Amino acid sequence: MIKKRLIFTLLFEKDSFFLSRNFRLQKIGNYDWLKKNYDFSVITESVDEIILLNVSRDENEIQNFCEIIKTFTKECFIPISAGGKISSLDVAKKYIQSGADKLVINSNLFKKNLLKKIANTFGEQSIVGSLDYMNINDNFIFYKKNGSTKINIKTKNIFDTLAKLPIGEIILNSIDMDGTSNGFDFSILKRIPKNFQKPIIYAGGAGNYKHLLDAFKKKEIDSISTANLLNFVGDGLQEARKQLIKKNIKLAKWI
Repeated sequence: MIKKRLIFTLLFEKDSFFLSRNFRLQKIGNYDWLKKNYDFSVITESVDEIILLNVSRDENEIQNFCEIIKTFTKECFIPISAGGKISSLDVAKKYIQSGADKLVINSNLFKKNLLKKIANTFGEQSIVGSLDYMNINDNFIFYKKNGSTKINIKTKNIFDTLAKLPIGEIILNSIDMDGTSNGFDFSILKRIPKNFQKPIIYAGGAGNYKHLLDAFKKKEIDSISTANLLNFVGDGLQEARKQLIKKNIKLAKWI
């Protein structure tokens, strides 16, 4: 049986890590703060993957972000996905060469030529498509570029479009629930076609292990990502994983 995955997402800009609430950023601390509050040996045992996102609007921050990727690959012996500012094959190569295992693409998700170049170089499985959305009375509006630009594809067509892209999996991230810690909004799941084959990473709303448990019980969800640094400080991630395994969620047992 294919295992579910618990993923920890970190937002990075100009030497600092950030919390996000409805896509509004709040600075939390630098790498030293992160290391003090999250024992990386525990993180390695608590999650299946880390996603690092470069949320800076400054193109010159790419090299600085690459240094952070390198630092994480030395500290954490689990897969690392990196995203943000992937506008060319050259940037994709820099992230992979810095130690990233996969690439998260949001703003340029529907640029087929770029995706083909990356897929031909690193394989489709190396690309994680990231899709941000808002739920307005059960009508879903999709966005890119940190939630600032609307994507003009209707809900009934979005998953057919995604299915044809050379990508390995999809992140569905709720802007409404982002950083609220109020739990997940599962409304969009009923819009996913039954024959949709790409694995779904669900994000936006996790506040405790019970929220994670509710999400993992959904057959449409393969993985869950949490980006709320304050909800899982100390051994919070480790304890959440233990509780999920006790509830028979099919996570890999690292400890």
